[in-house]
Amino acid sequence: MKLLSTRLLILAVMGAARVGLAQSTNTVTLHADLPGAGLSAIRTLAALAFVLALLFGGVWLFRNAQRLAWRKTGVPRLAILESRALGNRFALHVVGYEQQRLLIGSSPGGLSLLSQLPPASDVRAEAAPGAAPGSFSQRLLELLPQK
Repeated sequence: MKLLSTRLLILAVMGAARVGLAQSTNTVTLHADLPGAGLSAIRTLAALAFVLALLFGGVWLFRNAQRLAWRKTGVPRLAILESRALGNRFALHVVGYEQQRLLIGSSPGGLSLLSQLPPASDVRAEAAPGAAPGSFSQRLLELLPQK
């Protein structure tokens, strides 16, 4: 009887050892299926780069939407036709909007409308056919009222 119980005890211990061994190998097998730390880091960085590219692309598109919109419609209607610096932070600008032309002065205090110029088509009609158009300063003196 003692011999039988000893054998049963040995078989039980060996069976438990086999089950424990099988469980430990399963645990090792489970860990072997996981990707390496390097591959996980590369995948994470690639996902981060993709998200950042989407973010910066959206910001660029948001800021440049107006510039892209006028390309579809054609020529912009508002343009600075000519500009002259007069000194330290002072300047004169001829601004055109469709057929209108405006003379605008800029200073550190802001912008001011100096005169509304005749439309571009009228200026060409007024000029003599053989004469060259006057310089900007001559034209400015003609248009500004004398004080």
